[in-house]
Amino acid sequence: MFSHHNKEEALPCVSAIVWPKVILFGDSITQFSFQPNGWGAEIANKLARKCDVVNRGLSGYNSRWAKILLPRLLETHNSNEGHIAAVTVFFGANDSALKGKPQQHVPLQEYSENMKELTKILASAGVEPDKVIFITPPPIHEPAWEKECILKGSALNRLNAVAGQYAQACVEAAGQCGVNVLDLWTLMQKDGQDYTEYLSDGLHLSQKGNQFVSEHLWRLLQRRMEELPFILPYWADVNATSPETTLLCD
Repeated sequence: MFSHHNKEEALPCVSAIVWPKVILFGDSITQFSFQPNGWGAEIANKLARKCDVVNRGLSGYNSRWAKILLPRLLETHNSNEGHIAAVTVFFGANDSALKGKPQQHVPLQEYSENMKELTKILASAGVEPDKVIFITPPPIHEPAWEKECILKGSALNRLNAVAGQYAQACVEAAGQCGVNVLDLWTLMQKDGQDYTEYLSDGLHLSQKGNQFVSEHLWRLLQRRMEELPFILPYWADVNATSPETTLLCD
């Protein structure tokens, strides 16, 4: 409980209110995650009054570009702005594009090394491996995605089996780096279930796919996040006659 202050006392010292941050770093599947019912929006809702959830999804980007960009992104999250409570790293859907899409394609071995390098960059910024969650690319529904490709004047440029190779590389890299991993490619196809309902166009997530990601990701985040304090007192605990004594004091 907050202590009561005598009239003779000066007003309490005012300190900045700092929200810890959860950073969602990835490609379009992350960028789109703040859309209505998106997985990022669901996580942000669960963490209201505990964390700021920051969307750093970059549509079309791959792990090669992510490795270059990440130090710049982390510079804006210095100690004055609150510690980083967790980071999701969600690349692979573009890396696994076939070689005929050279601007996005990243060879499998390089992708693996890039993912490991991202954890090193995070560690150098004070984000320990146990705060990092890799997310593998989801499966590809080739017939649906081929229709999207044809509309854009190209041939089918992604294959589910290839996405699976990148997912496996992501899982292995996570294990080597000691970070958590959410293997969407495997989970969405587990027990022969119809994974196509998780995809809106064969590549990106449907509403059901967003729900799937948010539920599984929350299982990985929940234990750590529930330990974070509720920021600022519950309204009924604010001193109504002298709110400053509650709201300006830690």
